[in-house]
Amino acid sequence: MTAQLVAAAHSVAAATQTEDINPLLPETYDIVWSLVIVVIIAVVFIKYALPKFQAVLDERTEKIEGGLQHAEAAQAEAAALRAEYEQQLADARTEAARIKEAARAEGGAIVTELKAKAASEAARTLETAQRQIEAERQQAAVSLRADVGALATDLASKIVGESLEDAARQSRVVDRFLADLEASTAATSAGKEN
Repeated sequence: MTAQLVAAAHSVAAATQTEDINPLLPETYDIVWSLVIVVIIAVVFIKYALPKFQAVLDERTEKIEGGLQHAEAAQAEAAALRAEYEQQLADARTEAARIKEAARAEGGAIVTELKAKAASEAARTLETAQRQIEAERQQAAVSLRADVGALATDLASKIVGESLEDAARQSRVVDRFLADLEASTAATSAGKEN
């Protein structure tokens, strides 16, 4: 029986041993050697690969930061240029308004000057025309006197029957005739006015 007991205990121990082994967990030596390999790979990665990745990331960070700084500088420069442009535009508008006002004032002065010149020219032309009319009137009066005098002398000679060829006598007759004519014209116009 002891042999049977030993065999039974042995079979229970073997069964317990087979039951204690978990098929999902690897053996301890596999875990240790795997850890050693992972540590070796990690050391190589940290020593060689990670600095290169970090350098690439640092370079990209610097480029991005430089790009941002450049963009900010360009934006500040654009804002300054825009402010300068707006100032120049405001100055140009002010200058245009000033030039426009000066042109308007100059145009008004030119119009006033031209009106004065035109008025002066019209007055001078009117004065010249009046002088010319007066001269022509006097010339017509002299011509009319001579013609009327000659006709009156001829008529008076025929009526009186004697010759009135004497110049002094002829002049007196003509003057008297014209004076009578003017008196009758004045009396006629005075009668029409009343």
